[in-house]
Amino acid sequence: MASPNTGVKEHSHGGDLPISRLDTHGSFDVAAFPVPTGREEEWRFTPLRRLRGLHDSDGAATGAVTVETQAPEGVSVETVGRDDTRLGRSFLPNDRVSALAYSAFSEATVVTVAKDTEVSEPVHVKVTGNSEGEAYGHILLRAESHSSATVVLEYAGSATYSDNVEYVVEDGARLTVISLQDWERDAVQVSHQYAKVGKDAKLTNFMITLGGDLVRISPSVRYAGRGGDAELHGLYFTGAGQHHEHRSLVDHDASNSRSRVEYKGALSGEDAHAVWIGDVIIGEGTQGTDSYEYNRNLVLTDGTRVDSVPNLEIFTGEVEGAGHASASGKLDDIHLFYLQSRGIPADEARRLVIRGYFAELINRIEIPDLRERIMDEVEEKLALHE
Repeated sequence: MASPNTGVKEHSHGGDLPISRLDTHGSFDVAAFPVPTGREEEWRFTPLRRLRGLHDSDGAATGAVTVETQAPEGVSVETVGRDDTRLGRSFLPNDRVSALAYSAFSEATVVTVAKDTEVSEPVHVKVTGNSEGEAYGHILLRAESHSSATVVLEYAGSATYSDNVEYVVEDGARLTVISLQDWERDAVQVSHQYAKVGKDAKLTNFMITLGGDLVRISPSVRYAGRGGDAELHGLYFTGAGQHHEHRSLVDHDASNSRSRVEYKGALSGEDAHAVWIGDVIIGEGTQGTDSYEYNRNLVLTDGTRVDSVPNLEIFTGEVEGAGHASASGKLDDIHLFYLQSRGIPADEARRLVIRGYFAELINRIEIPDLRERIMDEVEEKLALHE
């Protein structure tokens, strides 16, 4: 395979400043990364024993997934081999699992929205696990300059699966991606989603995680020009025994760029574990950055665990705005009291508050059928909770 870059790329701010995400390296070479032990900062919340070898295997694919697509006019869908020169141009793997996935996939799905095309109907890409054993994949979603489209990326079935997903949003383009992790209860997924946002382009990403045994998603955004805009919205409902982990990174390496990161979760049941790590970097020499990240977790029962860590690193004084917040707690007694004082029974009041908590985010999805489906699945999780 003609790899786009097999070397190691270092990012460093220099000097004696504390270690930051800028000190990490990237490489397509699996050997550049040691096998995680769980003591590393980026792996300390992940139960490695439940990854079924995705972090320490030799990359041999012993399982399989199927990829199905539906695309309206103006969008091309291709299944390509590993030697396609478009693959791997927008990123470098930033950990061993990502590098393994890149070295092991056999075919990739490339979705391209044509230049100056506005697509009114959503593109659907569905990845379905259908066997035991490790499986690997690669997807490239490319919105050419001044195009506009929405892509629904759905994961379902049973699998032990690792992939890299590239989002390339060229100058002036608009791309919305709804990534739905709707696996069967026994599935394991580790996914890296790398976005490159061009000049005056906008990426809107919805990350909906409801299924699986262990799901770890790492979305990252970098900017290829001034005026880039990225919104990352996440929703997860973590049930008994499930591990849902989201690790976002927004690297404001271009001036006048904007980002908003908002993740909401709920946890219910013994050993439910949710992890959110939000990293925002405002690079040296940039100007006019506007960034904010926020995570909120609703703890519905005892026996759960939440780890929520927002990080903000600023290397310039020319910032338009920057901030972060994190909150985890139980239902607000004031809201419950308000509803009960108007004759609504306590159980129904709890359901209404929880539905409202999620509905504010779900209603931003501009596909009515998908909004209804996601809310129905949240209702099913609520029923299990009750």
